[in-house]
Amino acid sequence: TSKSELKRKLLVATSIFVNLFVLCYFKYAYFFTDSYNTIFNTDIQVFNHFAQFANNIAGTHFTVDKILLPVGISFYTFQTISYSVDIYRKQIAPVKNIVDFGFFVSFFPQLVAGPIVRASEFIPQLYQPYRLTHYQFGLAFFWILNGLVKKVVIGDYIAVNFIDRIFQNPMMYTGFENLMALYAYSLQVYADFSGYTDIAIGLAILMGFTLPVNFNSPYKAKNVGEFWKRWHMSLSTWLRDYLYIPLGGNRGGSWGTWITAIIIIAFVVLLSGKMMVLYIFIWLALLMIFLALWIKSFKEWLVTNINLLITMLLGGLWHGASWNFVFWGGLNGLGLMVYKLWKKISPYEKYNNFLAIGFKVFVTLTFITFTRIWFRASNMEITWQILAQIKSNFRLDLIPEIISNYKMVFFLTAIGFAIHWLPSKTKTWYKEKFIYSPIPVKILVAVLTVFGVYQAMSSELQAFIYFQF
Repeated sequence: TSKSELKRKLLVATSIFVNLFVLCYFKYAYFFTDSYNTIFNTDIQVFNHFAQFANNIAGTHFTVDKILLPVGISFYTFQTISYSVDIYRKQIAPVKNIVDFGFFVSFFPQLVAGPIVRASEFIPQLYQPYRLTHYQFGLAFFWILNGLVKKVVIGDYIAVNFIDRIFQNPMMYTGFENLMALYAYSLQVYADFSGYTDIAIGLAILMGFTLPVNFNSPYKAKNVGEFWKRWHMSLSTWLRDYLYIPLGGNRGGSWGTWITAIIIIAFVVLLSGKMMVLYIFIWLALLMIFLALWIKSFKEWLVTNINLLITMLLGGLWHGASWNFVFWGGLNGLGLMVYKLWKKISPYEKYNNFLAIGFKVFVTLTFITFTRIWFRASNMEITWQILAQIKSNFRLDLIPEIISNYKMVFFLTAIGFAIHWLPSKTKTWYKEKFIYSPIPVKILVAVLTVFGVYQAMSSELQAFIYFQF
């Protein structure tokens, strides 16, 4: 590590730039090319310069007219950025050799779908002796079985037999079916993603490593702010510590804020393919500047929330360059901003009895569920079709028949939410019971679990949702 502060800043900036460039090249090359062709009426084709370079140097024969997205690139890009930044902040010392760095970046249990592991959390474990106690073995075994049940028995079953059908053609189904598909998808994406991280955490324990918790019963959240503290925690805290706080947090905007805002606006303009969108943004910016100069309270609100909205929009674009992800990130950002205002005037904020908590949890789950329309739908047309069906073709008279036809789907959905909402003490109790049970009991539970997984498996077994990111 350099002792020159200027050199340290240049090195960390170079590292961040290179990582983001590689991410953008593989993940957004088609987006930028298509947007450029749309705006300037050209017909430029994607060309894989890395493949061409390898062909010239090594005599290989990689295809140069196609760019394949490396599985999980977003996750290990963020990990390598955390390595550079954590060293710059002097939170860790550099690794002793390139092999150790490669092991950190390519640690296979969480490589393709997280949790996002920070260098400061993982690298010190590289130099500790391998250790696996009886308790750790039981815990690892529990997480692996738990993850398999979540993913295959619950997530895949309700996806293949209900959710995917609705999202493929919403107009063929009633508004009630569309609405139930949205709530079921909230369960599916949780079961799928948290199931993967449970398995990853369990495998890591068996290898002698501890990975961070990524989910903390997110659908118990009583508001949007609490939800994002419980959901995909490794990404939420990463964005907070490496983006939101460096931009200024709730203290106000910085040069980084405005540069990041310009980048987001450029993305949205390219996404639309129309210069008119840029003009709209310019007018909105001028309007906000005018209001900020004229109304002091609006200026304070804008200053304290601009970084929050930018962080959520970038979180959306991190998932992919499409209008759906822009809407999804923007709606969640607006949800956080509105809640910050609402909690100051809400007469219900002080109530924490069973009914009040239940109502808050339901409202939060419903908001998160409806924003996920944009996350799941393949295009904006599907999104509007789902909303239209819920609004105008609900068909209350068909609800009993629908429930009867999809009784197993609704049963597993209800079981999934019921287990999710169990008190933390209850979950800890049965987890500890399994961990301290005799080996024969563990084997029996494992056999029964594998049998159940096998029975629930379908020929249309679903890939993990977050593999695409």
